[in-house]
Amino acid sequence: MAQVMVNFSMDEDLKRSMDETCREMGMSADAAYIIFAKKVTQDRRIPFEIVADPFYASENINRLLTSIEKVKSGKATLKEHDLLEVD
Repeated sequence: MAQVMVNFSMDEDLKRSMDETCREMGMSADAAYIIFAKKVTQDRRIPFEIVADPFYASENINRLLTSIEKVKSGKATLKEHDLLEVD
């Protein structure tokens, strides 16, 4: 079977972490990408759940934009508060 080169960009730290993690599992990152491609092709789906970040939900974005407009128009003000620690 003919081999082809696949190029894509990713964050340098992510690449370093991927290489290290794969090495700890006894494989190269290239092998992991090939396994991923084979699994996607075989199952015709991404082999893990992808969940949207609720921060980017349209209702949250609309609320943020409305708040920004209120601040810009002087109908609301910003105030400092202590950040809550979450366990």
